[in-house]
Order: sequence, then structure tokens, then C-alpha cells
Amino acid sequence: MFEIVKSGGWLMVPIILCSIVALAIIGERLWSLQRKRIIPKHLVAQIWHLQSKGGQLSSEQISTVRNSSPLGQVLASGLSNVNNSREVMKESIEETGRHVVHELERYMNSLGTIAAITPLLGLLGTVIGMIKVFSVITSQGVGNPAVLAGGISEALITTAAGLSVAIPALMAHRYFRGLIDSLVVYMEQEAIKMVEVIHGERESDVVAPASTSPSA
Repeated sequence: MFEIVKSGGWLMVPIILCSIVALAIIGERLWSLQRKRIIPKHLVAQIWHLQSKGGQLSSEQISTVRNSSPLGQVLASGLSNVNNSREVMKESIEETGRHVVHELERYMNSLGTIAAITPLLGLLGTVIGMIKVFSVITSQGVGNPAVLAGGISEALITTAAGLSVAIPALMAHRYFRGLIDSLVVYMEQEAIKMVEVIHGERESDVVAPASTSPSA
């Protein structure tokens, strides 16, 4: 394996570094973007039960909701403005939502950049390898196949390495983008549901067994 990497030339170094960074980002995002961590089940129903039992939620309860999850951050911003109009609550939720979405999209630009540049690094290695081949042909002719094979091997190895990193990085980038979009849509739906519940416009479809606290 080391011999193959060595045959690829110095451009294998940035390609390998890109693969390590991409793997770290993919692992971190798979852990951080778990649905149960972003959107706990029945959170709106739990808030409704707390409010129906004791009226307006206390600052400690709102803080518990805020610290429970990204969805909790969005809902807590609305609960902090529960005494204001529906429009004020929605504006507060939207402002917090933008910050939450920004956090969900962390490292996405880096992963997309890796998916874009690693094929270019492979292509650069191909060009450099072919330049070596033609330099040998110019100086020595085609009578030394070993030297020609070295340049061609460098060209092919860097191309294969670049594509091997870019393809899974691009697939992961597209997957995480789709996952984030679906999570954002669901959070928007839950936030609207909570606002309507607070203002007495919606009730029956959010009343669910609240077996756990908002911090769960």
C-alpha cells in the first residue's frame, strides 16, 4: 500500500489529508445529525402538558426546553415571548431558527470543497505524470519502458486516489444536505404547531403521552 502511495508522487499527500478530514467530518455529522438529538419525540406535547398544568412556563422550564435539543432552542425562543402576539413569537422563532440551521450546516462547506478539489488534485497528478512521460520520450525516446511506466503509473494512481476520496465525500455531502433540509422542515412544522397551541388555535393533534421531561 505504501509503495502505491509513494508511486503517486507528492500530490498523494494533500489527497490523503483530504480523505482524513472528510472522514472526520462525516463521522461527526453522522453523530450530531441524529434525528433523536435534533428533534426529540413529543416535545411540543410535553410543552403543552406543562403549560396546561401550571399555566405559563417558568424560566427554569423554558431553559430546560432550550438546552434539550436544537428544536428546543427554537421552541424556547417562542416561549420566551409567549405574552406577545403571534407575529412576535414567529419572528423570534425564525431568528433563532436561522442560527440553529447554521449550526446544523456546520462543516458542510468544507465537505463540499473536499468533494470538489480532490478530483482536481488527481487531474493535476495526471498532468504532471504525463509531462514526465513526454519529457522522457523527448530526451530518451521510447526505448526505456520502465521510465515511461513510472510516469503513467503516477498519473493513474493520483487520478484514482482523487476520485476515491471525491465520490464518497460528494455522496455524504448530498445526503447531509437532504437530511438537514428535512430536519428544518419538521422543526418549522413543530414551531408553527406550538404557536397555534399557545394561542388556542390547535390542540387535539398535539396532545400525546408526555412520559419524559423536555430534557430527555
